[in-house]
Amino acid sequence: MKKSATTATAESESPWRLIDARIKELDDWRGKMLSHVRTLIKQALPDVVEEWKWRGVPVWYHDGMICTGETYKSVVKVTFAKGAALKDPSGLFNSSLEGNTRRAIDFHEDDEINEDAFKALIGAAAALNSPSVR
Repeated sequence: MKKSATTATAESESPWRLIDARIKELDDWRGKMLSHVRTLIKQALPDVVEEWKWRGVPVWYHDGMICTGETYKSVVKVTFAKGAALKDPSGLFNSSLEGNTRRAIDFHEDDEINEDAFKALIGAAAALNSPSVR
């Protein structure tokens, strides 16, 4: 099995560089979507911590895991670690709805992101990780 450039260098690179490399490596709508999602997460939480886990999955943390950004052939999936505990008044969650813990948003090629609602969801997810909530 051929390793991607991002997987082969995971041991020696910083997470943000690996995420940059993954976005560039995708070189299609998925890279643009993942980049846009990443930008919105950073806008919502400027002090968010980025990690690179599970052989190529960007993960964002703020006092605990907030969400992951997985890329598949036809979807960019943003999975919220504690999504089932979040209110979603805008109805962004459209995947992994049957579980008791996680919830996800599947973004397809021509989807537009409700940026305000997405950033509010990111903020709410971070608030769940707050030491005062635990």
